[in-house]
Amino acid sequence: MKSKFSRLATVALAVAMTAGAVSTMAQVKVGGAPMYPTKDIIDNAVNSKDHTTLVAAVKAAGLVDTLKGPGPFTVFAPTNKAFAALPAGTVDTLLKPENKGTLTSILTYHVVPGKVDAAALKKMIKDGGGTASLTTVAGGTLTAKTQGGKVTVTDEKGGTATVTIADVYQSNGVIHVVNKVLLPK
Repeated sequence: MKSKFSRLATVALAVAMTAGAVSTMAQVKVGGAPMYPTKDIIDNAVNSKDHTTLVAAVKAAGLVDTLKGPGPFTVFAPTNKAFAALPAGTVDTLLKPENKGTLTSILTYHVVPGKVDAAALKKMIKDGGGTASLTTVAGGTLTAKTQGGKVTVTDEKGGTATVTIADVYQSNGVIHVVNKVLLPK
């Protein structure tokens, strides 16, 4: 009986250690905040110091409920620095109620239906002969490719963003942090 208990305790300890290691590995920090795979896109994004502009824009566009929905969604999430790189006054103008339609178009252009993690995206790029075409929720197209070992995403105007943090898993999808705001036609 003691031997059986000892083996059971050893197995239980091994399972607990493995679960702890998987939990630690799965948790990514974005903007200094841990991103929890059990939380949705919005519940995680509001904690990132690097995404306060994006969160404000999502609220102004009325997309909070959508991005809290079941998804799954793949979001290419621009940082505050990406928004700051836009021409002066652009963000303030977009956040005005009368520009909600334009803001919504820009934000939904950063969202692809389904859960496309880095491995799936790289496979799509490889299968596509070096590029992958992604149709956004806004109905536009993003073109992904690898460059210098990193994934880049090009918008319809020719602007290119680099994925700086990939595979930030959410309960309703995945976020890839990007360093530029992507713009539709």
